[in-house]
Parts: sequence; structure tokens; C-alpha cells
Amino acid sequence: MGNGDNLQGALDLLILKTLQKGAHHGFGITLHVQETSQGLLRMEEGSLYPALHRLERDGLIQGEWRVTPNSRRARFYKLTALGKRGLVQAESNWQSVALGIQRVLRST
Repeated sequence: MGNGDNLQGALDLLILKTLQKGAHHGFGITLHVQETSQGLLRMEEGSLYPALHRLERDGLIQGEWRVTPNSRRARFYKLTALGKRGLVQAESNWQSVALGIQRVLRST
């Protein structure tokens, strides 16, 4: 598994986990991740929107156009049934990766 796979997997996991709480538009997803991580994680538009399009194409999320409270038109995304199953798998994969990294870091 290459570094790009890990980064894409992390981005997908963060998006899916955010959408588990309800529908969000792109900026809302970015804001949620940044606030929840207390500023440690930031998503760039150049990575976020291609990931959203790919997840939508793959059937993990579904988007629809809505008007925001600020009277702006935005695409809101929500998890599909496939996305809910994908989130469970992604969380399990990342827990295994984190455990492996912890073991290596603790080794002497």
C-alpha cells in the first residue's frame, strides 16, 4: 500500500465519519474536521472536492443541491447504505494501521 493510498483512505474516512452525523456541504465537512481535530487536520479544496466526487461516483455518498442559511446554493452530501458499510470497514482498517504504527513507535 503506497503513501497515496493511506492519504486517500484517511480523507475518505474523515468525510464518511463527518457525514455519519448528517448531511453537509463541502465547507461544512472541512470545518467539522478542523474543529473536531482542534486544528490538527485541515482539508484543502483541491483534495476534498475530487474525493467527494469519487465517493459519490462510487455510491458511498449522495449529493443534492440546496440553499444554505446564507442564501447560497451548495451541494449537500449524505451517506448512502453502501457508505455506512464502507465507513465501518474504513474505521476497522484505520484502527489496524494505528495499532501497527503504535507498535513500531514503541519498539526499541
